[in-house]
Amino acid sequence: MMEFDPTRPKWMQIADVIRERIASGAYPPRHLISEVKMEQEFGVARVTVRKVTAALRKDGLIVTTPGMGSFVTERNVDESTEEG
Repeated sequence: MMEFDPTRPKWMQIADVIRERIASGAYPPRHLISEVKMEQEFGVARVTVRKVTAALRKDGLIVTTPGMGSFVTERNVDESTEEG
């Protein structure tokens, strides 16, 4: 279970974790982002998970198909490989 920072909303912290997994390739393009698995992994309510998926959709990181779920979008190689 994740240790949450009490000074930031949980959904923001979870979204950061998912963003990192997408950026690192742990969640490759077309990977299913399961709301049920997020609820279980992070121990949060479905309403919190919905905020996470809404934020990721807004960022263009996932696309949601009604009746199928949310999937990692195809990424342009240029923007996913950035050396820091």
